[in-house]
Amino acid sequence: MHKRIPRSVLVTGGAHRLGALICQQFAQDGWHVWCHAQNSMTAAAALCQQIVAQGGQAQAVQADLSSDAERQRMMAQIAAQSGSLDCLVNNASSFEPDGASDFDEHAMRAQLEVNLIAPLALSRLMAQSLPATAGAEEDYGARSIIHVLDQKVLNLNPDYFSYTVSKLALERSVALQAQALAPQIRVCGVAPGLMFLSGPQTQANFDQASQMNLLKRAIDPAQVAATCLFLANNTALNGVTLAVDNGQHLVPLSRDVMFVVDGASKESHA
Repeated sequence: MHKRIPRSVLVTGGAHRLGALICQQFAQDGWHVWCHAQNSMTAAAALCQQIVAQGGQAQAVQADLSSDAERQRMMAQIAAQSGSLDCLVNNASSFEPDGASDFDEHAMRAQLEVNLIAPLALSRLMAQSLPATAGAEEDYGARSIIHVLDQKVLNLNPDYFSYTVSKLALERSVALQAQALAPQIRVCGVAPGLMFLSGPQTQANFDQASQMNLLKRAIDPAQVAATCLFLANNTALNGVTLAVDNGQHLVPLSRDVMFVVDGASKESHA
């Protein structure tokens, strides 16, 4: 009886928060996990050790996603050790406050590089690394790319302008890549709502803001991670984005939710 070779997945920004949960979900499902980090290699290594101790397979890999040379080196390292990827989860992102009237061009380019260009470049490298046998009909749909987006792409407000622009472009690329990379690779998106403390947000602000959705309760990040695994395993899903946000995208706000809470708090104390 032949031992089944585990499928391999690369999770960018995998050392902390949602990325770590995604790594754990895939490992528990029997995948060989590549946990990417840039400045958090100690945490990434610790997470991988924990996964291995629990019977899974995981390795940490370092790269600066804003560098094309680093992206190529990382993908070459993965291919050399475990072959072509079966799934790429583009989870890493840069999230900095700015606006349409005051953004800094250098800072905007830095966010676009990590949030948009890196996911597309890694997708390209994954597609280019596929073996010739990937054209076999029985393999169609087996490989996938998952872009982690934000409910903001479905529920616009002008705060975090550069971040939002980069995520909007990535969301539109889901359908474009699904068309371009078919039938060898499926491409899907997952759009979470507020899950963790963000930027300058206080715990009190988060406690209020995290319930500003249709279900009036905080979003469970583990459900978002489980959705990434679901998209990777369901070979009928292609070119779609799933909003995993307790319906937050159906609650339109004029500003980012943390600022709405702050504004309401200030008015109540006026």
